[in-house]
Amino acid sequence: MASLKDNSAERQEKKEILRRYIEEKGLKSTVQRDLITDTFLKAKTHLSLEELLREVRKKNPRIGYATVYRTMKLLTECGIAVERNFGDGQTRYEPIPESHHDHLICTGCGKILEFEDERIERLQYEVARERNFKVKSHKLELYGLCLECQKKEKRT
Repeated sequence: MASLKDNSAERQEKKEILRRYIEEKGLKSTVQRDLITDTFLKAKTHLSLEELLREVRKKNPRIGYATVYRTMKLLTECGIAVERNFGDGQTRYEPIPESHHDHLICTGCGKILEFEDERIERLQYEVARERNFKVKSHKLELYGLCLECQKKEKRT
């Protein structure tokens, strides 16, 4: 479920990318934007705007939804964050991953697990190659029940 290791150097690098992007766009750096960015980059989950807002308000209750929304838009535009939609009606955000990964999404509790599997990666490209198709990008999302939800389902 971890989207980004708690690595200070990685966070600083991403914050520098944002700083340069803000400067290029003629925008100002703000304390609120810095807090939102730090909170997002330290998160261990795929956050919705509402979840991020709740976390940010623990440190500054005056930050509003629109500020979080605009900051996440900037993070997405400059290549630090990516929007994800896992079929629950909410847009979630995760830092751009260092390497490709896929997702297991629990339809019971909403837990999102990340995984990498070279066999799946090879098979996808073999299938495309056999059909004379050039893959530019892809995503794999598997929906089902996590172990805890499976146990709950058996009890009912």
